[in-house]
Amino acid sequence: MLHRGQSTDGQDGGELTVPMAWLYAEYIADELLRSGDLMPPTSFEFRAGRDALALTVFLSDTEGELSGIRVVTQLETWLSLTAYDQPWQDWVRDRMAELTEEAASAGAPSPDLDLATAAWRWLEDTELLAPDLNAVPGGAVGEEEGPKVWTPAWQLGLPLGHLAISLF
Repeated sequence: MLHRGQSTDGQDGGELTVPMAWLYAEYIADELLRSGDLMPPTSFEFRAGRDALALTVFLSDTEGELSGIRVVTQLETWLSLTAYDQPWQDWVRDRMAELTEEAASAGAPSPDLDLATAAWRWLEDTELLAPDLNAVPGGAVGEEEGPKVWTPAWQLGLPLGHLAISLF
């Protein structure tokens, strides 16, 4: 999604504003997941992992230096944010609210934030059929892989992203 915005010299030249921070975060997430070879890149599970990881990368960039980021120096931060015992969903909501408020104060469109918001909406609103991790082992007769439940995409993508970071 590209928006018309201000040119690089601050003049309203009708030029397109490219969401480079989001695209870079998505690229990092995609590369981490592909290097882990955890899911087929065409699967919804891969998309959930990529979007969750891209949100983590994008929202953890509090200094606005994402394009100059060195992935290796940020791995520990991303690991801690995506860890099982962390309130990732609350952290995402808080950071998105902060960035939305900053964008409103600036009065300029934020294509990066627009794409991050779309990814977050998809992760929250989409449910994927996944193994029920809370099921009693051996409780389902005739199910080869065990019982499955509909799970919000972020709950499936977050551990996938965490595992991809761990394997990097």
